[in-house]
Amino acid sequence: MSKTNISQTPSKRKQLAIVANDDWLKPVELQVIYRHERYKAFLNSIEQYTGSLYEFAGGHQFFGINYDPVKKGWWYREWAPAAYSMYLFGDFNNWNRTEFAMFGSESGIWEAFIDEKLYKIEHGSQLKVLVHSANGWMERIPAYITRTVQDPINHNFTGQYWDSEAQKFDWENDNFEAGKLKELLIYECHVGMAQEEEKVGSYIEFADKILPRIHKAGYNAIQMMAVQEHPYYGSFGYHVSNFFAPSSRFGTPEELKYLIKKAHSLGIAVIMDIVHSHAVKNLFEGLNEFDGSDDHYFHSGKAGLHPDWDSKVFNYGKFEVLRFLLSNVRYWLEEFHFDGFRFDGVTSMLYTHHGQASFDHRNKFFKEGVDYDAITYLQLANKLIHDINPHAITIAEDVSGMPGLCRPIDEGGIGFNYRLGMGIPDFWIKLLKERSDDHWNMYEMWHTLNNRQAGVGTVSYAESHDQALVGDKTIAFWLMDKEMYFAMNKESQNLAIDRGVSLHKIIRLFTIALGGQAYLNFIGNEFGHPEWIDFPRHGNGWSYKYARRQWSLRDNPFLRYEHLADFDEAMIHLIKENGVLQDEFAKQLHMDDANKTIIFERRGLIFLFNFHPSNSIMDYSFYLPTAGKYKVILNSDDPKFGGFNRVDNEVEYFTQPDEESGLNVLKYYNINRAALVMKKFD
Repeated sequence: MSKTNISQTPSKRKQLAIVANDDWLKPVELQVIYRHERYKAFLNSIEQYTGSLYEFAGGHQFFGINYDPVKKGWWYREWAPAAYSMYLFGDFNNWNRTEFAMFGSESGIWEAFIDEKLYKIEHGSQLKVLVHSANGWMERIPAYITRTVQDPINHNFTGQYWDSEAQKFDWENDNFEAGKLKELLIYECHVGMAQEEEKVGSYIEFADKILPRIHKAGYNAIQMMAVQEHPYYGSFGYHVSNFFAPSSRFGTPEELKYLIKKAHSLGIAVIMDIVHSHAVKNLFEGLNEFDGSDDHYFHSGKAGLHPDWDSKVFNYGKFEVLRFLLSNVRYWLEEFHFDGFRFDGVTSMLYTHHGQASFDHRNKFFKEGVDYDAITYLQLANKLIHDINPHAITIAEDVSGMPGLCRPIDEGGIGFNYRLGMGIPDFWIKLLKERSDDHWNMYEMWHTLNNRQAGVGTVSYAESHDQALVGDKTIAFWLMDKEMYFAMNKESQNLAIDRGVSLHKIIRLFTIALGGQAYLNFIGNEFGHPEWIDFPRHGNGWSYKYARRQWSLRDNPFLRYEHLADFDEAMIHLIKENGVLQDEFAKQLHMDDANKTIIFERRGLIFLFNFHPSNSIMDYSFYLPTAGKYKVILNSDDPKFGGFNRVDNEVEYFTQPDEESGLNVLKYYNINRAALVMKKFD
């Protein structure tokens, strides 16, 4: 199957919707058309070659190890065009490395058949493939393997034949549809570090101990990190070696399925953090130089090395690479019932410079270092995902703001449902690091939280795992630092803790209420989890001390972590119950930089924020669009959230007509470092 070539200067065709709706794109209209025509040409080639995109994405049913019920045996197939010879071996044949020679074809596909009359590859059998190529004789793990296991003594990984048909997980009554969620409230999590014990947590422990917490907290989706197998635990799952294998360090594939089914039973969607932006460099575990060449799955030479991540960069222009990655998408959707994907490192995929550039001109998105092969892959992936499951959710980790990223493909877009609002957490951290509270600019805050295009689904978040890693600090730690170690007792009097608790609450409410159409929180950050995340490594004596979550802090009724958790729970429930995120943008009602006050309306609720360190103002007034009676339905200063009880939640607020303007005026006690949410009651 040859690579499709499309002219980069196509004749002008019918205008695509994303151009028709955005004058800013008209100077680069031909490039937008080229992007779209290229996708259609690739899709057409795939359909002509295999019949459909879905069938093309069935590589895992052909490659790897698959049982043939007609011939009564196992086929093993591998794409390795540069290999000289290949042999399958394992415990099924006493690890005889050269007994089962594979036969190659001109297309570069090698295969071997193991007759069950002679040998039996049982469920759980361990195996490898011996590859003879330009880099010598090497034992490798099959590329499409669905499970690997690590030797506890020498720590080497080995492929394992996992017979999912023999295990036959019971998916009965799993009828969850993520598309029916009116708001997407995401709890980003890592199974291994989710327990309090200093160890690697399991899928079962997460399902039974952590999912009930997430459900109670009100989140309706989890975003699971580190699902795909990765040899180095400390990579956070971002240096993937075996793309079809769920990490065995957390348990079996069936135990992962148990976790997903249980999440669904609680009304929680499960989004997989899928890594198709790069791959681990390892020769013994991963895909690198699998057939002896440096351009097998990846670009050759310097282009195939990621300059920042010490990893390999896929060549998305090769059809067998497309088949591998698209099959991977289909496999996780169908075999494990994931509800969608958060695609890691999308900015790095979109550009050959991997995002190491400013995006201050439209040409940067279409003419400078653009990897059109990667864009075509992402379009094909989004089509496949939504063909398989129309309710599926796809989220792009992109900081560039590539036009059309979250627009339908037939409009000229790339097809994602959402992109991460990555500028928001960067803004908060920068603000906390570089400016005192009295120098926070309300207009800058408003602009940053609203800096997104109409029609672009945005996931807002104050912090994710990125801000919690060693080398950075969580918002809680930026606010309270070492004071958290000895002054979080509810009876303690500490100004740093008072400030930190107050701002932690209102920063999160401000972000969720203003920043997008979905929201994300990283596991434990809702209650201000102290310290950083540091996985076991040589530098810390292979300790698990910081690769865990201290739930006992949240559960301790004497500590202020409980206040933060309770506020987050109340905030999440308020957002859900009032459908706040269903409005695309908020409506600004009042800005007062001198008193650090912002007031806006979204979905009929009035959000009132005062970030000032000291200014509390009686009878503070602002204009409201609708006359009537208003009551406070959320108050960050409530004592049950660690506040100072300066506002009576039972007070009713009535608007008064302003004689000069004819508008409705409402007056309230505008307390410092606090947020109120009001609702109109007739």
